[in-house]
Amino acid sequence: MITAIKRHIPNTITSLNLLSGCISIVLSFEGYLLAAVYLIFLAAIFDFFDGMTARLLHVYSELGKELDSLADVVSFGVAPAFIVFQMMKTSLFGSEQIPYYTYMSFQEYIFLLIPFLIPVLSAVRLAKFNLDVRQTDSFIGLPTPANALFFVSLFIVTLTNKNQVVIDLFYNKYFIAALVIVFSILLVAEFPMFSLKFKNLGLKGNKIRYIFIGLSAILLILLHSIAVPVIIILYLILSAINNWIYKLN
Repeated sequence: MITAIKRHIPNTITSLNLLSGCISIVLSFEGYLLAAVYLIFLAAIFDFFDGMTARLLHVYSELGKELDSLADVVSFGVAPAFIVFQMMKTSLFGSEQIPYYTYMSFQEYIFLLIPFLIPVLSAVRLAKFNLDVRQTDSFIGLPTPANALFFVSLFIVTLTNKNQVVIDLFYNKYFIAALVIVFSILLVAEFPMFSLKFKNLGLKGNKIRYIFIGLSAILLILLHSIAVPVIIILYLILSAINNWIYKLN
């Protein structure tokens, strides 16, 4: 009985991840974008703890792996895409309201479609992850939660930052489109990236993780809301450095 209950705990946490993503999408439709962003952060917390719980309880299963990927497509693919879509609408039309379709240009249609590269390539990335035996202790390509948190954090920066230059940049259609394209490519790129899965707490084999955590804490203290996208970029840079050092050795 206890074993059966233990087996379902990680999947329950994964389901809460999926539920958070679904509610985030609804909130985006209703215009409550900040609340939608918070739900994606909540989904990321559930996503972190479902894997940790499975490892601690020794109840890893193929069902849990598949469920986790399906939840991630929604919470870190579809949900952030709707938030970026709302930002793109604002950049194009000055509001979150799309004008009557006959008054839209072909270019505007294209710009509105670009945010949905995020769920499409997130799904491809997760499908590759499920089949790729190389990704047990590290990642190949940018993890979908990191990608999602990068984009939704941009929206938070626009709310909390009073620098008009920064706000105008983050609501520039070309800037948004370029970020979506670049980061969507990173999702499926053959680019090794370290994971935050600790097999032990020792320094050996975990140096890059401790450096990342330490620098991230400093950035959070110094930059506050701007820290999250900077931390994701730091993650990319440290992964590149880690790959270079690994090749030298």
